[in-house]
Amino acid sequence: MARSADRVAGWKVGRILPPLAERYGCDRLAGPIFAASLGAADGDATVFDHGFGAAEAEFLLRIGHAPVAGQRHFTLEEAAAHIDAVHIGIEIASSPFEGINDHGPAVTISDFGNNNGLLVGPAVPDWRSGAYIEQAVVTRIDGFAVGTGTAAAFTDGAIGSVRFLLEHLAARGMALEPGWWISTGAITGVHPVRPGQDVEADFGPFGTLRCRIEAQKPR
Repeated sequence: MARSADRVAGWKVGRILPPLAERYGCDRLAGPIFAASLGAADGDATVFDHGFGAAEAEFLLRIGHAPVAGQRHFTLEEAAAHIDAVHIGIEIASSPFEGINDHGPAVTISDFGNNNGLLVGPAVPDWRSGAYIEQAVVTRIDGFAVGTGTAAAFTDGAIGSVRFLLEHLAARGMALEPGWWISTGAITGVHPVRPGQDVEADFGPFGTLRCRIEAQKPR
């Protein structure tokens, strides 16, 4: 991160599933989202042509204010109090290393959490009720359903991802900043994609997002 010319605009939080969760003593991981990779939904997204690429339907939570300096532990209620908006979105995961997801979370973390883009969709109304985590979400690739799920399947829901990140960064002397996005975890799964494919994330009454996958140009 220190050697990147781009600024951080948020964080992705991903799940670590058993048995690796027991091995690492944690069920989540985190990686930075850089400003250059933020975009509006219903546009194009890029992946490494000869690497790994995936699309993930996610709820995106925005930080409204930073935690108190020195606070290292948070209740779910305290974590939720730092959020000022919830949006629907699509995270684009991609790495030049095609086998990144085959070697466990430490390898994923080593490549900025495998994040390569965040597409921000419309806001979720009445999000403070917490009912949005029960909404069934469907992901389709080229018109075919490839996964369904709800954020209620996460430990402590989407707010649990916020609490994890607050404590994860606080332990490293890093604070969240107002305006940062938190991509809270793949609701329907991690779905491999390649250039030329169309992705659709259907959040029911909250809206449907679409993007076209293109090959990432060398930088």
